[in-house]
Amino acid sequence: MSHQHPLTRRDFLHSSLCSLAAVSGVSTARAEAAQRPLIKSISKETLFRNRDGSGVTWFHPRGCLVPGVGGKSTFLMNLQEIGGSDYFGQVHWTESTDQGKTWSPPKPIAALGRDAVKEHPGLKAGVCDVTPQYHPQTGTVLALGHVVFYRGPRFAKGDQLARYPVYVTRQKDGRWSKRKILQWDDPRGGEIYTNNCGQRLVMPDGDILMSFTFGPGKQPRMVAGVRCSFDGSELKIREVGPPLKNKVGRGLLEPSITRFQNQFFMTIRAEDGHGYVAASLDGLNYNRKTAWAFDDGTPIGMSTTQQHWLTHSDGLFLVYTRKDATNKNVIRWRSPLWVAQVDPEKLCLIRETERVVLPLVGDGVNDPNKVALMGNFDVTNLSPAESCVTVGEWLPRDGAKGNLLLGRIKWNQPNRNLPPFVS
Repeated sequence: MSHQHPLTRRDFLHSSLCSLAAVSGVSTARAEAAQRPLIKSISKETLFRNRDGSGVTWFHPRGCLVPGVGGKSTFLMNLQEIGGSDYFGQVHWTESTDQGKTWSPPKPIAALGRDAVKEHPGLKAGVCDVTPQYHPQTGTVLALGHVVFYRGPRFAKGDQLARYPVYVTRQKDGRWSKRKILQWDDPRGGEIYTNNCGQRLVMPDGDILMSFTFGPGKQPRMVAGVRCSFDGSELKIREVGPPLKNKVGRGLLEPSITRFQNQFFMTIRAEDGHGYVAASLDGLNYNRKTAWAFDDGTPIGMSTTQQHWLTHSDGLFLVYTRKDATNKNVIRWRSPLWVAQVDPEKLCLIRETERVVLPLVGDGVNDPNKVALMGNFDVTNLSPAESCVTVGEWLPRDGAKGNLLLGRIKWNQPNRNLPPFVS
């Protein structure tokens, strides 16, 4: 005897949309986005203020959810002061128990300050791009960034040594570990290998899936998928996939990965006026990269700036910056921040879904030096109803001032892409 399950309204709509898409030639993702948009609303909030320059300009605000008290989750965030171009202070942490509305005073992480470099008098090894991620298999937080070298009050352009990833772990009792190095002895990473501030994935077996940008000497960098083991204390590389390449400028930079509908996707910063996307079935072997474009074929102009994924269980989104009539004189077009739904079949953005997450403030044409840049940001899923984008403003030509902002995204449909402890 056969047993037939009743067709739910969601199943019926999906089936109908798939049939419509097949007949019209429109992709399923585009048809669904048109019929039932996932984003309900977007609002802007200020977490820490420093537009007047009287306090700290917090930067690199990157977060994750961790189990909290009484079954509630806590929003843990790493952040650090910015004092100049690629010049950052000690990494701090702060936390929120109310979905990012209020925050504890930032506290320093002792291991993520600056260490003297042996045999290089006056040179200090700092840390930047630190991105925390909760590891449910061990109950720890893995905060991964990379080393950067300073000489005095500035980025050491003349004597940057080999760059590599560094990390600390946070135990259940809140203690942070000593600084550790993610070792890789491949000569292709002789000059630099790093995950930058890339998004990572925790696999069911506890392994960490990520991506590297890397290169020997002064050659343009490549990107590749990377799988690591992690036991709550030590992070070790298991496997590195074949690289993707681009020989323009510094090559391919700041890759981020996500998983959606049993595929892995990588979004990549580049220096040829584009950003790129690639897909993979295993997170290691990526197909040929494709320049980001809208679904009508219009190229998306991007100026060497990171992009990040916003992953809902029912739709994949990209958060990014791009060229626009309102920002043509803003450095690298790093304001406003946009979000749009991704067509995972065609690897493009669905133009009619594009919205502003955090708006450009000021005049990006006639007075661009007064427009705060928002090119270093992070994305966190907070609950089934909400996700957020966090970013530190920076006014490099106006006193290095800026606020730390949160763009709160509310969903029309519950997001099931959350850690198991989030209800």
